[in-house]
Amino acid sequence: MKPITIQIIETGVVLFCYLLTYFATKTIINNALKNTQLQRGRRKIMIKTINLLLSLTAIILLSAIWGLKQNEIAIFATSILTAFGIAFFAQWSLLSNITSGIILFFNHPLKIGDYIEVLDKDYPFSGEISDLTYFFIHLKTENDKIITIPNSLILQKSISVTEKVKG
Repeated sequence: MKPITIQIIETGVVLFCYLLTYFATKTIINNALKNTQLQRGRRKIMIKTINLLLSLTAIILLSAIWGLKQNEIAIFATSILTAFGIAFFAQWSLLSNITSGIILFFNHPLKIGDYIEVLDKDYPFSGEISDLTYFFIHLKTENDKIITIPNSLILQKSISVTEKVKG
């Protein structure tokens, strides 16, 4: 067989394995976590994170199949890891919002449906958390407006978390 044919077959195998793992992971995580106390929003974030890692693995495998050398892959991987390392210390970057999102997910009592007040003396605001994403928290105000707050801001400001009063 020609080398290009082998590369195409290997690419097909990697893509098939990726899709199979993608759907299997989603099903396994949902079934395993339905009986736990984790909310649906947190399960979604876990699935997104695992799928991001699966995607990166598939990209690395495909780049190796199509001829990238190991040192080029290593340079790319170290560049990505360096960017994530900087994200732990940078306060105004998108990467800091991703890092803050991970910290909020694992170590903060915020959950979808909670009512929070950001205790800022210059611009206080409050609302119900309607979504938690990698970069932002979406708040729905009492007059049905959506406010997006960067995750890093939630870690920097004092907030009051209460469950919304129904009625």
